[in-house]
Amino acid sequence: MSETFKKFQEYLKKMDYYNHIGSLMYWDMRTQMPKEGFEACSDALTYFSTEQFKLATAPELKEMLTALRTPEEFEALDADWQFIVKRMLRDIEKDERIPQDFYTRMVQIQTESEAAWEEAKNAKDFSIFAPHLAKVIEVTKQRVAYTDPGKEVYDALLDQYEEGMDSETIDRIFEELKSELIPLTRQILAAEQPDEQKLAGFYDKDQQKKVQDYLLKYIGFDFAKGCVGESEHPFTLNFSSKDVRVTNHYYEDAPISSMFSAIHEGGHAIFEQNVNPKYDGTVAGSCGYMGIHESQSRFYENILGRNKNFWKPIYEDVQNLLPELKKAELDDFYREINHVRNSFIRTEADEVTYCFHIILRYEMEKAIFRDQVPVEELPALWNEKMKAYLDLVPADDSEGILQDMHWSDGSFGYFPSYLLGSIYDGLFLEAAEEELGSIDEILAKGEIKKITKWLNEKIHQYGSTRLPKEVLEAVCSREVSAKPLMNYFKKKYTEVYSLR
Repeated sequence: MSETFKKFQEYLKKMDYYNHIGSLMYWDMRTQMPKEGFEACSDALTYFSTEQFKLATAPELKEMLTALRTPEEFEALDADWQFIVKRMLRDIEKDERIPQDFYTRMVQIQTESEAAWEEAKNAKDFSIFAPHLAKVIEVTKQRVAYTDPGKEVYDALLDQYEEGMDSETIDRIFEELKSELIPLTRQILAAEQPDEQKLAGFYDKDQQKKVQDYLLKYIGFDFAKGCVGESEHPFTLNFSSKDVRVTNHYYEDAPISSMFSAIHEGGHAIFEQNVNPKYDGTVAGSCGYMGIHESQSRFYENILGRNKNFWKPIYEDVQNLLPELKKAELDDFYREINHVRNSFIRTEADEVTYCFHIILRYEMEKAIFRDQVPVEELPALWNEKMKAYLDLVPADDSEGILQDMHWSDGSFGYFPSYLLGSIYDGLFLEAAEEELGSIDEILAKGEIKKITKWLNEKIHQYGSTRLPKEVLEAVCSREVSAKPLMNYFKKKYTEVYSLR
């Protein structure tokens, strides 16, 4: 081990310490910080984020990376460390173009924007958020101009969240999906619908939390390496493979919401908990490809969690924790969790119409960055697209354009990864059944951890070391296609809705 490599490893530890502090502050801000404490915490987070950025772009780090990239040093590294050195050298060459004063201002704008979004959502008033969103859009464009000069802004943002992906590919597979999904959805909506009143009632929040913990344990979440908090919008936050945290939100009249948020975020967390621990504190840890990451959360939530066989071994236990559910038989519950209906809120949408929620947001982001649609016109455009895709018009901004927090922190380009994740799931389902046999039978036996182990071995352990295309090739031996997902939709919903 060379002296340069030893010095590099120590430097990574220092970077990770700053990341840890920033993550703790973010966790506190989103889960329990009192309103009056926001300003001080925001200032502190801005400070530590800026210091972390300085470390990540320091000439000292670039010198080490450049030295490690020389043939003599590079060839002495194993494949994983070679990946880390190459990735960090690429990233620093991008990030060092960002002026530190600009970065500090960007963090401050994003932090203030997140708070404004929450206030605007609660007030159902987009005008509170609008000036902050305008600033976030502007600094996002400026950041891309620094990091990816000459590259079209939105394609650069897409690549940031799903490396190797561009709008041309997304347009192709989204259109492939829409061509069959629109007529299938119309057919489903015209069929006899389940009686949702069978699940109506009051569901105690504390009991919902017990169900949440039960479900997380059942699918493979390790509470020795994770915990759960409460937030306005559920999310997963990882500090390392040994500390991965999830949040949830609870509605006393809608227990299904927190159940499936738990399963969804649990899928993200299981991924992070099972990345090879030797990657902790490096760019190889914590998968940075959001389509791949969302494929895991949505695989658990939809492919597994909305399968009737998932619930067969555990439904009675869940009913005992939530006695109000005892008036609903498993068949009633199964039909309700697969109740296809046009709805306003993305996170509450069924897996079929969810696709339209993402396509809408993808088109909105293209309108922002390619068509230069002014911020003040975005709510009307949102409502117009909601009417076109879901035949609904939001009553207010809270159930319309303000429902998601993603744009408040500049996460443009993230939304398409949700649908990419579902499309990947169709491919992963085919691959899993080829190797493990019937998923229905495995779930019915209560052996879901067999599937979790398969995902750990095929996908999770590699962290960020495999690009999305490499993951698909290694697991499925094929390129991305929406056809397997459509096959899954057709087979499942023809049965659920007795379609012809």
